[in-house]
Amino acid sequence: MKKHNRFSLYLIFAFLLVCLGSQYLFADDWAVKRQTMIDLHLKARDIANPQVLEAMQKVERHLFVPTAVKSYAYADRPLPIGEGQTISQPYIVALMSQLLQIEKGMKVLEIGTGSGYQAAVLHTLGAQVYSIEIIEPLARRAARLFKEMKLPIEVKHADGYFGWEEAAPFDRIIITAAANHIPRPLIKQLKPEGVLILPLGNIRYYQTLTLATKEKSGKISVVHHGSVRFVPMTGQMLSQ
Repeated sequence: MKKHNRFSLYLIFAFLLVCLGSQYLFADDWAVKRQTMIDLHLKARDIANPQVLEAMQKVERHLFVPTAVKSYAYADRPLPIGEGQTISQPYIVALMSQLLQIEKGMKVLEIGTGSGYQAAVLHTLGAQVYSIEIIEPLARRAARLFKEMKLPIEVKHADGYFGWEEAAPFDRIIITAAANHIPRPLIKQLKPEGVLILPLGNIRYYQTLTLATKEKSGKISVVHHGSVRFVPMTGQMLSQ
């Protein structure tokens, strides 16, 4: 083979290697960033549930954020997703998921679909997820993303204050927006011995992450898990 032909082949091979290799390197980079997130921000704190850690490893957060902030997808911080809303920081998603103690087959209602990331984590934990979003563009976007990802998560555009009566009762309910009280319709739709988690308190400033358990008698007992800050729950909540 002549030298110039051999050199041309080398150039073509090098070009293909760079093009293809950069794609795989980029894909691997997301996995590395995800593992770093888990090691530094989840395991190093109080996230110890192996199923939750596995779910956080499997669900690709960068698919749920806008292109403009995709490079920050695995930073432990909330990110804007449009419509004045945010995707919660990974630690909070993991913490709320861990506190709910999801078991396979449980029926879970999420109030505040947002980006869809929290719902995807709950589904990966084995839950049958119903999610309500009051902002129509976000509801449509999440539903479209779930369809593309082949995730059987039900999305409804409605005011989450009133829950999802047709699908009730639920084993677990998660509210991903700040509320100044627990909506009565949600308490009613929660099974006896069911658990509800929400950021409870002043909806404009800081809230307390609150885990509420519905006892067999119907009484609600609560446990607090530190301060958090979420965007306000809108709709009926604001008129109360």
